[in-house]
Amino acid sequence: MSVSRRNFMLGALGGGLLAPLLALERALARADSSAARAKQISERAHDQLTDFPGLKMHGSEQVAMLVYPGMTMLDMVGPQYFFASMMGAKVHLVSKDEDLSPVMGDTGFAVVPTLSFADCPAQLDVLFVPGGTSGTLKAMNDKQTIDFLVDRGSRAKNITSVCTGSIVLGQAGLLEGKKATSHWVARELLPEFGAVPVDARVVSDGNVITGAGVSAGIDFALAMVARLRGEPYAHVVQLSAEYHPEPPFNAGSPETIDPKLGEPMREMFSPFTFGAREAARQRRRRG
Repeated sequence: MSVSRRNFMLGALGGGLLAPLLALERALARADSSAARAKQISERAHDQLTDFPGLKMHGSEQVAMLVYPGMTMLDMVGPQYFFASMMGAKVHLVSKDEDLSPVMGDTGFAVVPTLSFADCPAQLDVLFVPGGTSGTLKAMNDKQTIDFLVDRGSRAKNITSVCTGSIVLGQAGLLEGKKATSHWVARELLPEFGAVPVDARVVSDGNVITGAGVSAGIDFALAMVARLRGEPYAHVVQLSAEYHPEPPFNAGSPETIDPKLGEPMREMFSPFTFGAREAARQRRRRG
């Protein structure tokens, strides 16, 4: 609309009638300009990060994260956040069920798998196994699950786990002679599966990278991001997640908690440790 035509309409209809519409029009124009400016700033920041030495902004990693009933969800969800933060990576939640039905974790909520064992890529950059307790024992004794891990593990560039997921890897024969860690209650079980136990949050031995219990999954995931994309990428992802832990209590390990609390906690896991040792014994018997 020309200026003269616009002014004519304002005079004919009354400036008061159209004033709110004109104000909205001006506000929308300012918003469009601000949005365009914000987009330019974001694109420039992306370019700055892309040019940062040692930071690999984009990739095409294939990451397969095993999901199974009764797993500890935080073992999987924490690392999944960081794997999914790698631009271009393909992160698959892999289940043995062909119908991809929701998989219920040990705390009462479910995740929906994205691929079945059959459809999982044969060549993986990362094979990942979360832990748990009774659900983990069932996974260790499930032939289909172990066969899948044996197959993909034979070619995966990185074989990984968090918490008691390491003994599932061990059951698949993927920890032989390797240094590894696990949840504190299961760390002493690792020699049953041919591994060398190490008391650390994250342990790397060649292409085997394992994390300790539950919350250590975040430490593990950052170590993996650094391994795959460079340490600067891990730094910016850590900042994005605001991972700056300051726990309110110093009770996160058997060495720091009151023994009157720690010892009963250890004994509560006795059925799990017995079941894991039995699974290891059966594996050795099968040769």
